[in-house]
Amino acid sequence: MKYGNDRKKGNLSVNSLNENNGISQSRCGHKFAARYSQIVESNNSIMAKGLFGSSLMKKFWMSLTGLFLISFLVVHCAVNAAIFFNDGGMTFNKVAHFMGTNIIIRTMEIVLFLGLILHIVDGLMLYFQNRKARPVKYAYEKANASSKWYSRSMALLGTLILLFLVMHLYHFWLRTRITGLTIDHAHVFYEGKKYEDLFGEMKFVFQHWWVVVIYVLGCFSLFWHLLHGFRSAFQSLGFNYTKYGTTIAFAGDVFSVVVPTVFAAMPIAMFFEWIA
Repeated sequence: MKYGNDRKKGNLSVNSLNENNGISQSRCGHKFAARYSQIVESNNSIMAKGLFGSSLMKKFWMSLTGLFLISFLVVHCAVNAAIFFNDGGMTFNKVAHFMGTNIIIRTMEIVLFLGLILHIVDGLMLYFQNRKARPVKYAYEKANASSKWYSRSMALLGTLILLFLVMHLYHFWLRTRITGLTIDHAHVFYEGKKYEDLFGEMKFVFQHWWVVVIYVLGCFSLFWHLLHGFRSAFQSLGFNYTKYGTTIAFAGDVFSVVVPTVFAAMPIAMFFEWIA
């Protein structure tokens, strides 16, 4: 009888163990299914959001549009630097005429505006995403522990540059493309050919000291924005960790200094009449 009872207890233990294993496996199965469902839903959500579905994609597009705008700065800086030929604006007006009438350049102008809008929208999305991820700052954090102040202030610097850019477009793009120049003699002739006197328009705009101050401050903001943005663009694309990392950092520092300095020198030179 004792043996029989022990056997029954043994059978009950085995059955209980099997039942527990079954429950455990069932729970694991449910957890796996729930986790898999979350992953699928997350991926579907990312795909549904399109090109800006993840933080990584936002940074990718921010880098591409940033490098595109940097290439524009190179061209724009080179064209505007023609005022330093000090030939009464002849070289500058000729180059500006070519840039304003060439169909390829005019088409790229549209692409430029689209790239600028994409860069702004993408930057705002990243800014608010970061704010949402950490709505309350830590009770104590060392400001320079992991980043420079300008790298943490890209949204602010970008906003200042945007405000400056609106003013710049009003002064020159709007007047050369839509409303016409504001100076009395809006055209000049070189070798019998008629050109818009954009050089004369620049002299008119930069005769006001407050305009010069705003332009210089805009270039100052551009310097800080580029100082972080140049190398950050290559870093997001994976080039900053290669053997060219040091070269990219050096090129970024030089570019961040040279281009804004040339831009700032133009209104200053015009205001103090250093250019004939």
